[in-house]
Amino acid sequence: MPISRNVLFLAIGALVVAVGVLSWKVYEENRQPKGVQLNIGPAGISVEKK
Repeated sequence: MPISRNVLFLAIGALVVAVGVLSWKVYEENRQPKGVQLNIGPAGISVEKK
């Protein structure tokens, strides 16, 4: 039973979207902030230059 062309295009489109979303999540997780980071905690205030 052959798969219709519309179902094939839908499956390919869904795969493209899924890969795009996963790539964006990996990019966001690995992105390093630039500038100065201030941390306020029990030990006081710390400043880190990124």
